[in-house]
Parts: sequence; structure tokens; C-alpha cells
Amino acid sequence: MPHIIKSPVPAGEVRAARADVADRVRTILDDIRESGDEAVRRYSEKFDDWSPESFLLGPEEIERIVSGVPDTVLDDIRFVQRQVRTFAEAQRDTLRDVEIETLPGVHLGHRHIPVAGAGAYVPGGRYPLTASAHMTIVTAKVAGVPRVAACTPPIRGEIPAATVAAMHLAGADEIYLLGGVQAVAALAIGTESIGRVPLIAGPGNAYVAEAKRQLFGEVGIDLFAGPTEILVVADEHADPFVAAVDLLSQAEHGPDSPAVLVTTSEAVGRAVQRHVERLLPTMPTRDYAGPAWRDHGEIVVADSLDEAFRIADSYACEHVEILTENPRRALDRMRDYGALFLGEGTCVSYGDKVIGTNHVLPTRGAARYTGGLWVGKYLKTVTYQEVTDTASSALLGEVCGRASRVELFEGHARSGDVRSAKYGKGTLPWNDEAGA
Repeated sequence: MPHIIKSPVPAGEVRAARADVADRVRTILDDIRESGDEAVRRYSEKFDDWSPESFLLGPEEIERIVSGVPDTVLDDIRFVQRQVRTFAEAQRDTLRDVEIETLPGVHLGHRHIPVAGAGAYVPGGRYPLTASAHMTIVTAKVAGVPRVAACTPPIRGEIPAATVAAMHLAGADEIYLLGGVQAVAALAIGTESIGRVPLIAGPGNAYVAEAKRQLFGEVGIDLFAGPTEILVVADEHADPFVAAVDLLSQAEHGPDSPAVLVTTSEAVGRAVQRHVERLLPTMPTRDYAGPAWRDHGEIVVADSLDEAFRIADSYACEHVEILTENPRRALDRMRDYGALFLGEGTCVSYGDKVIGTNHVLPTRGAARYTGGLWVGKYLKTVTYQEVTDTASSALLGEVCGRASRVELFEGHARSGDVRSAKYGKGTLPWNDEAGA
């Protein structure tokens, strides 16, 4: 049986906090529905101390902002976007339009059609998060989305120049300096100055995630991408220092970011705990990483590696890093995760920042039913059908009539009857019009 070295805060406290978030988000959404731009501006000023004449950045302003970004930063942005674009293009190439003939003259097909527009939420607030621009905007453009409206918040009252550059180089059609629930609501609901979009993508804090949850249905969303999560599976061969560093790398995302170690070695677990406690006080981001580890950090010791994989699956965690002697074993043994990072040479931070796979991934157990953001999220797979052979239409009409009457759908049955009678030998006993 597994045993616990470190536990998180009681779940009841977490549920109470989430209920408070839901209530506050609902109030903001209702206000923006009622008051549009005026409410958006009010919340932007309240939460971000930001109330410009226009949240939309014009071409000249974007050019000025980008020109002030160091060349090295721009070169790195272009490098990472090439990695993201290359992988997204490879994914898009796997999605083919299909048409088959199931009966003579019966043609069935599907097409992948990009959504008409997408909102890309690029989080910020305290730090510029350029990588989310690559993941949401580049991927949408590879999918063929004609309009991408991107939002990012100011950072302590300042324009996040590197993030704006990343959004621009990724191909955003509109860039708004606007964050939080008010940004997601404006994109989903639409205001006097911000046109609504059919789909919103991008990660965010608990409030952004809750706003997406409440708006889902009115607008499409990529997935429930809330506070970042990491789970490390480690055996006795793992380097405890590396595991500790990697756990803290994700804990710094925010005070509500879970960081979990599942290990087959109690010695490794104890060593990881010591390293974390030693490293935390020296981290510049300890104000986030500290509470995250204190309240959401866990260390679980499993009796075997197979048990460790089962425990890891039960979390359905966003990022799962495999620090074992044979990391690829996890590909066969695990199924519930947002993304796997196999071996010590592959850290979660690579996925977050540079490697090319998408970092917008399911959290809070959503990995049980969905994967992460990819080009397919921006595509609608729609079907079509055409019957050009009269004999096949007559046959389908006969079967349709019988099948529909089993379900007591007489109107459906008559649609089939008409084709059966017109193209075959059927009759219309329910039609008393002479000569029909």
C-alpha cells in the first residue's frame, strides 16, 4: 500500500475557495453582459490599474513596441515559434478530408473547417508569458483560423513588450492589452469595441479558468486549463535534486499550482523533500512557489513502479515527468495525463517554453477525457452526404420508413417513403391526393 510523506491542505478548504471564485466570476460576467465596454474598463482599472483610451493596440503602436524588444529576445521568439509551427503543421497533415461510397451512388464524407475566429488568452499579470502566445496563436493560424483576437494583461501598469512581440510575430490579427475575466468575457460575449469570437483558447489563473467554464456553451473553449500542475514519477535511479528543481519549476506558476512526487523509493522521496525545503527560500519566485508547495505539494511512496503509474493516472495531471530507468515504459502503462515528459533529459519547462508541443493542457482531472490544445481544437469536423443513384435512394427510403416507425417517427418515415415510391416500387398509402 502507498504511504504519504507530505500531504496537501484539506480538500474542503480548496472546494470552499473554488466556490468563492465561481461567485465572483459570475458577478463580473453578468456586469459585462449588462454594461459592455464600461464594465470591462471598470474591472481592468480595478484589477490591473489599466484604463487606456483603447485596449486595442494599433499597427504603429505594435511596431514601436516590437522595435524596442532586444534582438536576442526576438530571435528566441522566432526560434520557438518555428518549433511550435513545425509540430502543429505535422499534426494538421494527419487530418485528412474523407469521402467514401458506401453503396452505389451513396457518398459520405467529412471536412475539417477552421472556426471563423478565435480568442487567444495569453496570461501575464506579474510576469511576461510569451510562450502562451506561440501555443494559442501559431496553432490557430496553422489550423487556418482567419481571425485571431489576442488578449494579454499589463504587468504592473506597463506594456509587456516581449509578449506583444510574440503575439504579433505569431500572426495575431488583433492585440488587446486586457486581462483576466474581463478579457475572456469581452471575447466571448462581445462589447461595443471588441467583436465576439466562436472559440477561446489559452491558460490562466483560477478566475480565467472559471470564466471559461461558465461561458462554455455560449462560446467554445479549448479545455479547462487552470492552474499549472506537475506530477513526477521517480524510481530509485532518479536524481532527487533534479526532481526537486523540476517540481519547483512548476510551483512558481502560482500559489495554487499542485506539485506531486510519486516514487518507489522512500529515500528518494525524503531527499526530494530536503532539496525542496533548501531551495525554496532562495527562489526569486518563492512568494508563489512557497505557498504552492506548502498547500498543494505531495510526496507519495508506492510499492512498485506499476503502482506508481496507477497512482499517477488517478491524478490525471497536466504534466507528468517520468524520472525512471526506463521512462518509455510509461507510454504503455499510463493513459490519463495532459503530456508526458520522458527521462531526465526532458523537463516540463521545455514543454512550457521551447520544445514545440503545445503547453495548453488539461488540469483538474480533465485529462481523463481530453488531451491538450492542438490544431484539431480549431477545426470543426463536419459531415456531408449525397445520394446520386435512384436505386440506392429507394432502398434507403424503404429501410428509413421501417426504422422510423419502430421509433414512432411518422414524419421521418414519410420522407423515406417518398423516395422509395419515386425511385422504386414503394407506395404512399398515407397520401390520399389523387395521382400523387
